[in-house]
Amino acid sequence: MTAAEPTILATCGGLNAGTWTDSVYGPLLHHAIALARVEGRAPRVTHINTAGGDQRHVEGAELEAARAAGVEATHLRFFPRRNIEDVREHLLRQDVIWVSGGSVVNLLAVWRAHGLDALLADAWRAGVVLAGGSAGALCWHEGGTTASFGPGISAVADGLGFVRGSLAVHYDSDPARRPAHQRAVAEGVLPEGYALDEGVGLVYRGTRLDDIVAERPGVSAWRVACGDGGVSETRLEPRLLDRGGEAA
Repeated sequence: MTAAEPTILATCGGLNAGTWTDSVYGPLLHHAIALARVEGRAPRVTHINTAGGDQRHVEGAELEAARAAGVEATHLRFFPRRNIEDVREHLLRQDVIWVSGGSVVNLLAVWRAHGLDALLADAWRAGVVLAGGSAGALCWHEGGTTASFGPGISAVADGLGFVRGSLAVHYDSDPARRPAHQRAVAEGVLPEGYALDEGVGLVYRGTRLDDIVAERPGVSAWRVACGDGGVSETRLEPRLLDRGGEAA
């Protein structure tokens, strides 16, 4: 089975530190799998680490975490060259496509050079859950704020645009994010949208926001919009997930 309709889970989370392994699938990644409605077999998850340069040690940690979670995991990489011949066929066989963090600017450039943006749109429309953390969350939106160009926070306005609006990530952990994002929205560089604290995810059904979830208490999503007095923030309360990605 696949998701009931085109589904995206955009998060500040995913892989968490493990006890007996380097990493484990966290509640947000498990929730992405739950959204895919897999029955009677191991879930199939493809990890895409373009934003981090396809580093093999990251792949190793993800594969170890996938085995511990009972997941059939693969990687789609582009460095030093693409590792899968028929990317479209491969992606359409997946339940979840999970995109890790790093440079969203580099991610978008490489994906467009290889035509992956169009293939991901096909997979999304077919019910494969698109998900990811940080750059892997921002990329699905029209734009957002990023440290891709250096230590300062800059606006990127050419996201894939599968869902409307902008996204800010690491809102509670990086003090430079909030003012930079609000300034970009106020100046019209970015459209209105959302922001995420660490451990929070937005669930989109089609292009509408359907749910907000979190893997730990005390964190929030935020609606960032323009008003008469400038940019306003509205706190959005998430549902808390248990360790397996279900509502606690």
